[in-house]
Amino acid sequence: MSDLRGKVAVVTGASKGIGAAIAKGLSAAGAAVVVNYSSSKEGANRVVADIKAKGGKAIAIEGDVANAADVRRLFEETKKAFDRLDLLVNNAGVYKFLPLEEITEDEFHREFNINVLGTILATKEAVKHFGLNGGSVINISSIASAGEAQAAIYSGTKGAVDAITRALAAELGPRKIRVNAIAPGTVETEGTHSAGITGSDFEKAMIAGTPLGRIGQPDDIARVAVFLASDDSAWLTGERLTASGGYR
Repeated sequence: MSDLRGKVAVVTGASKGIGAAIAKGLSAAGAAVVVNYSSSKEGANRVVADIKAKGGKAIAIEGDVANAADVRRLFEETKKAFDRLDLLVNNAGVYKFLPLEEITEDEFHREFNINVLGTILATKEAVKHFGLNGGSVINISSIASAGEAQAAIYSGTKGAVDAITRALAAELGPRKIRVNAIAPGTVETEGTHSAGITGSDFEKAMIAGTPLGRIGQPDDIARVAVFLASDDSAWLTGERLTASGGYR
């Protein structure tokens, strides 16, 4: 198992779903974890409680990743609590499937502000707090970055995340900061349930097209994140690892 003992991680959007699983996975590998949330304090506190019940260290910090002042405070409070930072997982993200005719400016800015601007702002602050040994940034992309019907905005945001990952890997490599991305396929989360995806014909089609014969679970993505956070992946940067059960 990857060893993250002594490391400190910030996971954005970690009150539920993939973010919560990643926070728990990093803790299980030995890291102290900051569980960031924007609205679900109750969910974030549950994640923290679960980590602490298993002997880990965690705190919850509220903050909107699309707000620069909130992001600065997030990392300042992280430093006060744990006195260091080694890992950042840019997981916070939103999506809404819409046909072209229904796309609005507000929805465009909502998704790009959180998914893209949030990734940049969080990384910008994180690198100020990484030590002389550098750090690891993990961005959550999506297989939708290749382009999905009725997801022009969301696909656009994740395509941008892929490009940002490569650009920052090149820029930050000399500072010993690695930047990689995970591109999940469909993953069963609270979001897929509330959006009506779970149990739908869309989900059945995804399963039928997946060689491993199922949709993903949050822990499937968490295990990849732990690998990218650890020294086991020390020679990887600028990479996009697809975690989709073989779905393309």
